[in-house]
Amino acid sequence: MHFKDFDLLPQSLRALKRQGITNPTPIQEETIPLLLQSKDVIGQASTGSGKTLAFALPMVEFVDPDNKAPQALVLTPTRELANQIVDVISELVREDKLRVMAVFGGRSINPQIAALKRGTHIIVATPGRLVDLINRKAIRLDSFNYVVIDEADEMLDQGFARDVERILQSLKGDHVTALFSATMPEWVHQASKKYLYQPVNVKVETTPEEEPQIEHTVLDFGRNDRLEVLRTLLDNSRDGSSIVFGRTKRGVRRLAQKLDKMGYAVSCLQGNMSQNARDRVMQDFRDGETSVLVATNVAARGLDVDHVELVVNYELPENSELLTHRVGRTGRMGREGFAYTLIGEEDSKKWNKLKRDFTHKVRTRRWSGR
Repeated sequence: MHFKDFDLLPQSLRALKRQGITNPTPIQEETIPLLLQSKDVIGQASTGSGKTLAFALPMVEFVDPDNKAPQALVLTPTRELANQIVDVISELVREDKLRVMAVFGGRSINPQIAALKRGTHIIVATPGRLVDLINRKAIRLDSFNYVVIDEADEMLDQGFARDVERILQSLKGDHVTALFSATMPEWVHQASKKYLYQPVNVKVETTPEEEPQIEHTVLDFGRNDRLEVLRTLLDNSRDGSSIVFGRTKRGVRRLAQKLDKMGYAVSCLQGNMSQNARDRVMQDFRDGETSVLVATNVAARGLDVDHVELVVNYELPENSELLTHRVGRTGRMGREGFAYTLIGEEDSKKWNKLKRDFTHKVRTRRWSGR
């Protein structure tokens, strides 16, 4: 199948051609026709499967350039992912001159209010800042006709659920609603019943040929020093970049400082940083100015940096879904990737609980110092 087989706008097809994109991925092939028919959709596919284009291409069809009111909304959990989605959509709508706006905290709200007054067609938002704008009566939700909840398993979880529910309850009139995620627990389907009308469930199973080439090793290091294990893994990695995941904001800051003193080109990403600082960190990492990114789970979802060779779970995540997303930061664009999950004596109980729900292939080996 070719994108031209869909009933897409000519300018969308030209935008795809400029980027060298000709054939839809399986999740795009199955969901784009449904969304173009105004059907609500729950879409599940692995990381790197093209979910953003799957909802962005139909979105453009629902937006009237002559109407300056916001007409399409994407809710997403992190600022970095919001910026990434804005980049994808902006390329699609370049010829239409549609205005696409990222709405998230960490920056002054006043320029965002001013931009809304000037007119914005598509909004990509984190829930907290959008609720703030609603409370200030800076935005009305009665003109939206296309709504996407990206990373739906996280967005409908306890941390975001109240704000997401407030937003969805504020929507007026008919609108298409789509949920997309790499993991879709049953409770997400139950929660979605409140917001979607007779949704079509699309689950794209990854074939062995399409599986990311990721070698995931659970490394039992016993009583050895965790930091020394990490150093050995970083020193033995090849030419690509590395992401090291920690559990807490303070912990990743301290770890990044230690690695910096050891001579690594390292940066740190965590939620308490200003938006300008987060943007600089991600740009330096994308450009290869830093080769090691130490991060909390803010970097676990959706971030697409194709030169990440190594992922190290320095500390365990809270659940198997987060582990899936963390590991999925490597092995992008058909490249080979390596992931290590470090298990010390104090981690055994938590790992035994976590691995029961982790369905991906892993191998376990005892740390030997190499």
